[in-house]
Amino acid sequence: MKKVVKIKGMSCEHCVRRIERALNSLDGVVANVSLKDKNVVLSLSKPVEDRVIIDAVENAGYDVVSIKKA
Repeated sequence: MKKVVKIKGMSCEHCVRRIERALNSLDGVVANVSLKDKNVVLSLSKPVEDRVIIDAVENAGYDVVSIKKA
């Protein structure tokens, strides 16, 4: 399963690394961050609740705009 997470506040490669680190630390998640598109494509090996994803992004200092299944 894949999810696309639109993120507000990313502006540099440092932001990309922080978000990747936060999301890749979640069990069953592989994150591919696009600074250009201001989003992350998550490949999930098992179900992960949206709230868990939102909390990880917010704890890294960014805001989730939307989460959609891809």
